[in-house]
Amino acid sequence: MCPPYGDSMSETNWRQRHTTSSHEGRRRPAMSMKFLCAAAAASMAMMTAHAGAAAAGESGFPEHPLKLIVGYTPGGGVDIMARLVQQPMAQGLGQTVVVENRPGASQNIGAQFVARSPADGYTLFASSSALAVNISLFPKLDYDPVKDFTPVALFAQSPNVLVVREGLKVNSVAELIAWEKGRKTAGNFSSSGPGSTQHLCGELFNLRTGLKVMHIPYKGTAPSVSAVMSGEVDYTFINVPSAKGLIESKQLKALAVTSARRSALLPDVPTMAEAGVADMDVQAWYGILGPAGMPKEVVRKLNAVITHAVADPAFKEKLISMGAEPVTGSSDMFAQFLATDIARWAGVIHSAKIAIQ
Repeated sequence: MCPPYGDSMSETNWRQRHTTSSHEGRRRPAMSMKFLCAAAAASMAMMTAHAGAAAAGESGFPEHPLKLIVGYTPGGGVDIMARLVQQPMAQGLGQTVVVENRPGASQNIGAQFVARSPADGYTLFASSSALAVNISLFPKLDYDPVKDFTPVALFAQSPNVLVVREGLKVNSVAELIAWEKGRKTAGNFSSSGPGSTQHLCGELFNLRTGLKVMHIPYKGTAPSVSAVMSGEVDYTFINVPSAKGLIESKQLKALAVTSARRSALLPDVPTMAEAGVADMDVQAWYGILGPAGMPKEVVRKLNAVITHAVADPAFKEKLISMGAEPVTGSSDMFAQFLATDIARWAGVIHSAKIAIQ
C-alpha cells in the first residue's frame, strides 16, 4: 500500500487511520490503495511519455516545407544569395525550402510579413544590411528590426562596387567626381530602394566628395542597374554578385569597390581608399532571421545547418566566385553584429540627414 501523493502524514499513521477491525474492511482499503498506486504509476508513465514525445517533436523539426522570404525582386543580390543557400538548407534539413519574393519599401514589406509570422521556424527571412538601416531611416515602422526578429545565422558579406555605363567617358573615381562637378545640370545616382545599402553608399559618397548628386530609388537592383545602362542615371553602387556578369560583358564599367581590400573577383578594380576617397569601407551582409520568440532548439538546428553549408568547400567557392566572403558564427554573434551595424548606420544617416517618411 502507498499513502496519497503529497500527504505529509507518515505511512504508519495513514495505515492506522484507514484500516478497520473487520475482515472485509481490511480488504477493501487494500484494494483501493493498490488501485491508487497503479493509477499514480500510470499517470507518471503518461507524463513521461508525453514529455518524450514533445522532445521528439522538437528534434524532428522540420516536419513540412519552409518559406524563405526575400524582400527584393528576383535577380538582385539578396535574391541570389537566398537561392544559393536554399539548396544546402533543404539538404541539411531534409525538407523543401521555397524562396518567396515580397519586394518593396527597402525590404520592409518582406520584413513585416516575417515579423508577423508564427515563430515556429517555418517562415524565415533572407535579409540584407537594410535591416540594420531601417530602424534609423524610417520614423515609423510596423515592426521593430531588433525586437521582432530572431537572428539565426550570418553567412556572407560583400562589398559594393561603383559602376557607370560602359559608354560614359570616365574611367576613374576622380574623373567621375570632376565630371559631376562640371555639369550644368544636377547629376543623379540610382539604388535598389530608399534606405538600401546602395542608397547609403551614394549619400556617403556625396558626403566624402562634396558632391550633391540626387538619389533616384528603384524597386530592386535589376531596374536600378538597367537605369544606369540606359543612361537614365549616371551611376550606382551595387554588390559584386549582381555586378559581376555585367562588368565582364562590358555593359558596366567598375570604378572602385567599397571594401578595405580589393575584391578577389575584381582584382584590377581599386578600393575607394586607393581611388582617393577615405572612410568608404562599406560591405553588405546576408543573413537568415526568423520571427521573435523562435524555440532555441530550432534556432540551433537552423544555425548548424547553415554553418555546415558555409563550411563546405564547394559552397565557399561559389561565394568567393560571386565576390562574397563566407561568414560563420552563432546566432548570438549575429545578434551582436546586427546591433553594431545598426549603431554605425545610425551615425551615417544622421550625418547625411537622410529620412524617409
